[in-house]
Amino acid sequence: MKKIIYAQTGEVKSGKKDTILRSSAIGSCLAIAAYDKNIQVGALAHVMLPGKAPEHKKNQKTRYAADALDELIRKMDLLGSKEKNIEVCLAGGANVLKKKDDTINRININSVEEVLKKRKIKVKARSLGGTERRSITLNVETGCVRYTVGNGAEKLLWCFE
Repeated sequence: MKKIIYAQTGEVKSGKKDTILRSSAIGSCLAIAAYDKNIQVGALAHVMLPGKAPEHKKNQKTRYAADALDELIRKMDLLGSKEKNIEVCLAGGANVLKKKDDTINRININSVEEVLKKRKIKVKARSLGGTERRSITLNVETGCVRYTVGNGAEKLLWCFE
């Protein structure tokens, strides 16, 4: 039987073949679903804010894009992965408040993509933007990432092969 592990806002979770990683609802946040197909390990980060955590927020550092990615890579490394083998899918970054002047969703998307580009981590698929919340699930055994938008049916985003 598979373990289902939820990544709440600001958390990074990881697992091996017997694991399904799921996010809680993602609004303007971004979920990074990471996978190493060579050894079938994965991780899921639920990123809330752009950049790195300020000194006075170090106890909440995985809420921030750069720190969450560092922790994601560290957790995958502990499971035997190498950073060069990690590929990711992204979901989230919606303007759920539907306000024209609310730009945190776009700032979060740009921050996560910039950090991934600097680390040379390939983004295989994205479900980003819009105005509806999302959820994301990574089945670590199959390497398949599924997502929902709003109250819609679950759809396949990508299978790492």
